[in-house]
Amino acid sequence: MEKAIVVGATGGTGASVAEELVKRGIRTVAFGRSRQKLEQLRARLGHPEHLTIAVGDAFCPDNIVSASEGADVLFHCANVPYHEMVSKLIPLGESVMEAANRLSLKVVAIDGIYPYGRRQMVRATEEHPKQPHTRKGKTRLAYEKMLFDGRWSRAKVMIVRLPDYYGPTANEASYLGSTLEAIAAGKLAFFIGNMHVPREFVYLPDAAFMIAELADRDDAYGQNWHIPGAGLISGREIVRIARQASGSTKSVIPLGRIGLSLLGMAVPVMKEVVEMLYLTEEPLVLSGDKYERLIGPARTTAFEKGITVTVRALQKRNGSLITVGSK
Repeated sequence: MEKAIVVGATGGTGASVAEELVKRGIRTVAFGRSRQKLEQLRARLGHPEHLTIAVGDAFCPDNIVSASEGADVLFHCANVPYHEMVSKLIPLGESVMEAANRLSLKVVAIDGIYPYGRRQMVRATEEHPKQPHTRKGKTRLAYEKMLFDGRWSRAKVMIVRLPDYYGPTANEASYLGSTLEAIAAGKLAFFIGNMHVPREFVYLPDAAFMIAELADRDDAYGQNWHIPGAGLISGREIVRIARQASGSTKSVIPLGRIGLSLLGMAVPVMKEVVEMLYLTEEPLVLSGDKYERLIGPARTTAFEKGITVTVRALQKRNGSLITVGSK
């Protein structure tokens, strides 16, 4: 991999992938809609010479093609608002694949676990049955079929699946993003789902490292890959670590079906989360056996360290450092 383009570079996964590529000295194009956010990303990474930015619309293949000159790998990290997934996800993917097909690019598409539906394995391998029972799960399965469609004969694609994630670049698109931001700022926070059931979360810098490892392997394309987290952790434990790191003592309120439905009257995206709450009650845990067998050891950061680094990075970025009770 000599040059890469990251589509959706200002999102949680995109920013983390771009940072990992820059660390490796790979010439990288950060592609996104907002010049301001792209400039902020470049500044946060220290204005490296081998990082360039490209402003464009990921729904327009011509924009992606223009920005991809000389690239050999495209990281598809762009996403759509939760409440627009059913109508916009596949058109977005088709635009990216059209551009990649024109240029004969390798594509690393970042996705989640929705296509699997309810858990049928203790630790889900890449062979876990895909039997989605939700609208979003069915849309994501159709999205996978589109990515691997034979019409993209000149492009090679892999799908990299992540569980719920967290990290300094995570935002409201992740379940934990807004929770940790609020705790870091010393504000009242909400936690989506059951706080007592241990769930899997992956630290984004770890995920980005493993994604970059996969992208550099020709034999990894044409397949699904799982990126495992560092184990299971409950919401209560996440909140304990985050509060300790931030010095905040403000309440964290769990949101179940009723709370999300009520909040959804004002914030549409919250209403859309309701159908996915089964994943917070019956968590699906990803197996990293395939990655470790064929690529190498999984990169895992302990939750105590990862959450602490995340909270303090958010405080530094937002200028909201709390000193009382912090360490």
